[in-house]
Amino acid sequence: MVLRVKVTPLSKKESVEEVSEGELYVKVSSPPVQGRANRRVVELIAKHYGVPPSRVKILRGFSSRNKLIKVER
Repeated sequence: MVLRVKVTPLSKKESVEEVSEGELYVKVSSPPVQGRANRRVVELIAKHYGVPPSRVKILRGFSSRNKLIKVER
């Protein structure tokens, strides 16, 4: 499954919200430095869908708030 994800780094609370089918809004407390926010996004999405983090890949948007992420089930 491929998802469109909008990320908000440096948030006080971490959360994953489903906006619509195939679209998520993810808030992470990690800063967008050295890939820390991206790693946390992968961890939260993996937990949300009940899969290991190794099955979640960022396809596009490594340095953007808008990402395209693939989740393998």
